[in-house]
Amino acid sequence: MADEQRLRDYLKRVTAELRQTRRALDEARDRAAEPVAVVGMACRFPGGVASPEDLWRLLVDGRDAVTGFPTDRGWDLDELYDPDPDRPGRTYVRHGGFLDAVDHFDAEFFGLSPREAAATDPQQRLLLETAWEAFERGGIDPLSLHGSRTGVFVGCHYQDHGTLLKTAPDGYEGYVVTASNTSVVSGRISYVLGLRGPAITVDTACSSSLTALHLACRSLRDGESGLALAGGVAVMATPASFTGFSRQRGLARDGRCKAFAGAADGMGLAEGVGLLVLERLSDARRNGHPVLAVVRGSALNQDGASNGLTAPSGPAQEAVIRQALADARLTPADVDAVEAHGTGTTLGDPLHVDEPTPHVDWSAGAVELLTERRGWPVVDRPRRAGVSSFGVSGTNAHVILEAAPEPEPVPAPATGVLPWVLSARTPEALRDQAARLSDWLADRPSADPGAVAAALAGRSVFTHRAVVVGRTRDDLVSGLAGITTGEPGRDVVTDVATDPGGTAFVFPGQGSQWVGMGVELLADNVVFAERFGECAAALGKFVDWSPHEALSDAGLLGRVDVVQPLLWAVMVSLAAVWESFGVTPSAVVGHSQGEIAAACVSGALSLGDGARVVVLRSRA
Repeated sequence: MADEQRLRDYLKRVTAELRQTRRALDEARDRAAEPVAVVGMACRFPGGVASPEDLWRLLVDGRDAVTGFPTDRGWDLDELYDPDPDRPGRTYVRHGGFLDAVDHFDAEFFGLSPREAAATDPQQRLLLETAWEAFERGGIDPLSLHGSRTGVFVGCHYQDHGTLLKTAPDGYEGYVVTASNTSVVSGRISYVLGLRGPAITVDTACSSSLTALHLACRSLRDGESGLALAGGVAVMATPASFTGFSRQRGLARDGRCKAFAGAADGMGLAEGVGLLVLERLSDARRNGHPVLAVVRGSALNQDGASNGLTAPSGPAQEAVIRQALADARLTPADVDAVEAHGTGTTLGDPLHVDEPTPHVDWSAGAVELLTERRGWPVVDRPRRAGVSSFGVSGTNAHVILEAAPEPEPVPAPATGVLPWVLSARTPEALRDQAARLSDWLADRPSADPGAVAAALAGRSVFTHRAVVVGRTRDDLVSGLAGITTGEPGRDVVTDVATDPGGTAFVFPGQGSQWVGMGVELLADNVVFAERFGECAAALGKFVDWSPHEALSDAGLLGRVDVVQPLLWAVMVSLAAVWESFGVTPSAVVGHSQGEIAAACVSGALSLGDGARVVVLRSRA
């Protein structure tokens, strides 16, 4: 019998361990295939595009962003052009897509000296600006990420800035390595923001950005990164790409790519920078970040031995698409549209489209060429699109994007008096912030003032500050105008913050209560509601009344055994709200039940122990 009992115990233990192992394997498999959410984005592109909204307007309006060569980079434009494609050091092209004002940069804001900023590759400078903006657009304070496992994955192909430093004046030599080194393109972002996740710069030529996105998604799914930046940057410091591709006859003479067109005659060179803030979908929902889109799947492969080093491989590109579909657990029928890599060459892509290229049998299958704006097909599932790209060295990438899931219900807009808070490193920057916000609001007459207040409250805080207070949109906008002109009105407070030496939370005793306290916060503030719910659950083990109902019950609030535990719950929940706004105490102090709240906020007492103590004290 003893042996049988030992065998039964052993089998029970093994069965339990197998269940745990199976659960762990299921969780790992689900995590490896979990969609990745896009929670923030920022960009700079030709045509004056400084935001995703600008890019959308450019596309909807059908504007052409191709221009003549830039005049602010020291290029010898008189000697650069020659219609003869065989002329060394010349290009038969006069147009491309160029970024404006790449020499503009706020060095002080990012902690660079003027000399280091002048020596630094503009690609690094643009990435710093775009990374900061991408985080803020996702509702994330960039300064709060210091020490976090946030990864940085950047695609970058152009490396010609270093050649300019060879002729730089004395005093710049010490910056040659960091100013032009490709690895620093991603590393500088991590350094400035204090990020501890992987920092990787990828060069697979034209497929660099999608390759970076693929690597970022893998890092998030593997748990290597908790948050990730992914994207790419391209700035031509010299005209070397134009002269080089001219020798190969690879450029369209008018600078415009005519992908899949019968008139395809080459590619167009252009610049830009774009970054996405990525997070696992479950984490984005838990953290309350906006989900703009979802990366369902991605894949990489290589052409291998094709019919030329730079020639694309059809079978390899087909294979990478199938790999991405498998990663997304989808079929080709589940994808509505594909943005293909359009070099516009007769070799690679047979929209400046005169007629569809005759090199493709458009009658086969259900694929058609998109040449004008049209509505998205009506589908009974999330909208999806594929994006393909291949690099000159043979690296192919494919990503499948999906429309964001339905957002969680949001609380009703805040009403009453609202504060709009602004801050900057200098007085001039503060006025500029007010002006930019005014311009943004002018384009969005339906913007909710309460949502604007919430977004501003979550941004980074700097020394020069202003607060605009008002009940209506007009009052608030008028206050912004006063900051912009340097003549703030009576509803605007401006000042320069000094180091207070720390922040203390003070929790009062009995007498601070009133009927209805916290009720509006329960409806409007998710953090307060969640923390109060946790406090109520902890109190529920020791009391027979409902903390939620007691908030509005004058009779219950008149009882000492109710008001003291209830005040404790409200104070602990209010502390969580302040901390969600980035206000973290260096010290806590309290009186009576406030002392118990202070102990819980500091971590000296657990929520359960705090509830037990405050209930027992109220009955003493």
